[in-house]
Amino acid sequence: MVALTVLLLPVEAKKVKKQELSERQYWCEQAWKMAQPVLENMAKGELQKNMQTEFSPSFDNRNRKVVYMETFGRLMAGIAPWLTLPDDDSAEGQQRRQLREWALQSYRNSVDPQSPDYLCWGVSGQNLVDAAYIAESFIRAYDQLWVPLDQLTKDRYIAEFKKLRAIEPPYTNWFLFSSTIESFIAKAAGLKEYDDFRVMMTIRKVEEWYVGDGWYADGPVFAFDYYSSYVFHAMYLETLQNMIDARANTRLEYQKYYDRALKRAQKFSIILERFISPEGTFPVIGRSTPYRLAALQPLALLAWQQKLPKELSNGQVRAALTQVMHRMYDHQQNYNEGGFLTIGFCGSQPETADWYTNNGSLYMTSLSLMPLGLPADHPFWTCDAEPWTQVKAWSGQPFPKDHRWSDDIQTRDRW
Repeated sequence: MVALTVLLLPVEAKKVKKQELSERQYWCEQAWKMAQPVLENMAKGELQKNMQTEFSPSFDNRNRKVVYMETFGRLMAGIAPWLTLPDDDSAEGQQRRQLREWALQSYRNSVDPQSPDYLCWGVSGQNLVDAAYIAESFIRAYDQLWVPLDQLTKDRYIAEFKKLRAIEPPYTNWFLFSSTIESFIAKAAGLKEYDDFRVMMTIRKVEEWYVGDGWYADGPVFAFDYYSSYVFHAMYLETLQNMIDARANTRLEYQKYYDRALKRAQKFSIILERFISPEGTFPVIGRSTPYRLAALQPLALLAWQQKLPKELSNGQVRAALTQVMHRMYDHQQNYNEGGFLTIGFCGSQPETADWYTNNGSLYMTSLSLMPLGLPADHPFWTCDAEPWTQVKAWSGQPFPKDHRWSDDIQTRDRW
């Protein structure tokens, strides 16, 4: 496997040794560094005791214990695909096995009222958001993270998810948090258990909010930010897939909706790939910028699911994502003394926080790690690295044109 030369800023010699790692080893190193302090502590029931927390200077009056649910749910949504791979005796395999064991115990603790790490279910509207990321982690590793749980734990999750129906979501991307949870209930507990209206209404609203060429408005008004990345594409596709898996019979033809949403996500992935500069940076726009590499979630999701558009090769996507990781993680202080993420975009930058930001929020950056769910011998990892679009464009090489994509799949209510 031929790797592109990594463009490094001047750093101490001790940091240059990271170039000796294969690209996959480097990704695994990032995943382990992010996950180990969280899951090791939570498996022991000690996350709330030991986590070194940080809150936005303008943090609102919500219960501050939401930080722990945000940390756990968002982290698991990102690393769940990696934990789907079978065990082996490699160093990576041992890390995966350990993280999976810690994760399963952490899932149990999070809904056990007797555990010190019982999460603050239902104390804040914010819980709807992060319960959706927990549900998303189950969706992404259903056989490995949901199926092995004992029945009591499963029952507790379904009960906690249902209680969140009391939270009224604002007229924004929050609709998708409800639909992700409810569609997961349909898949895991049966069609009699889920709230059909919360799923149907979300689908209809997301369709209304689609503004074209891969972009969704965050509610009725368009905002130029990364919420199409953070929430819309992934959770819309997963909501639709859950309804397909649950064999729901409603007015909507879920497969057609899914196929159209996938094409939109593919177009948006092309846009995200073109956002990545030759140096491995991308535009810092909109709110929630401390979510870091979550801005590239659709690109990572489609790479893991092997659904990248034909315009994007495995080699260019892997090389581009790796370069961004090096640019973000190698040269700045992204972790505090306890090993937990700090508030910032590229390093500790507390001024970037919004009123709802804590350092648990930042674990959404793990969403960029989903291609680790592809085995080490998959072409995503073994093919030669290739220059991505901006490398070609800014070095005088031929590069593909870009054009508007329009919807070519029509949906109508079945009755």
